[in-house]
Amino acid sequence: MDRSVSRAWPVILQHGEVRVRPLRVRDARRWQQLRANNNEWLQEWEATSPLPNIEPPPTFRQSARRMLAEAREGRTMPLVVEHQGEFVGQINVSDITYGSLRGCHFGYWIAESASDKGVMTTAAALVTDHLLRTLQLHRIEIAVRPENIPSNRLAVRLGYRFEGIRPDFLHINSQWRDHNIYVMQPGITSGTVLNHILKARDTNRS
Repeated sequence: MDRSVSRAWPVILQHGEVRVRPLRVRDARRWQQLRANNNEWLQEWEATSPLPNIEPPPTFRQSARRMLAEAREGRTMPLVVEHQGEFVGQINVSDITYGSLRGCHFGYWIAESASDKGVMTTAAALVTDHLLRTLQLHRIEIAVRPENIPSNRLAVRLGYRFEGIRPDFLHINSQWRDHNIYVMQPGITSGTVLNHILKARDTNRS
């Protein structure tokens, strides 16, 4: 196992009222309630299977246990985003690769009630800095459907570099969909990503 893994996981990150922590099996009830309340809000952007499912999908607890086992091996980071102590979304860092690539994929979702408040921007900045500085990754990739304007804006606000369009990249909401690809690498932003977004906020206020 890469030596940086033991320093990177488990992790708790916080700035102001935004806190990021590991997903827990006991989050099941709150997660199910939050997803049910935001089904319409999230459905258009949900990953789906292009093949028929022969077996029922795993339960939240089964998925959480699997992801936490993979996190201990340094292959993923299932994270909860909290605002003012409330579970409002998730960040999933997946496909973590070491060796000559040192990269990962970065996904996120947030409840409608917590959107447009800078919560996910702050949380994503904290996690991006953690991946670059503690896990020492070289490439973090976000894939966003072109139609998902808020998620595209979030990637740009964070300072991720637009790399291009990947046709028919992921099966989303029952169809293969094109995705915009955004990448973060060391040196793209001046200083930490968190400082980058905080400076932008200060500029917008003045």
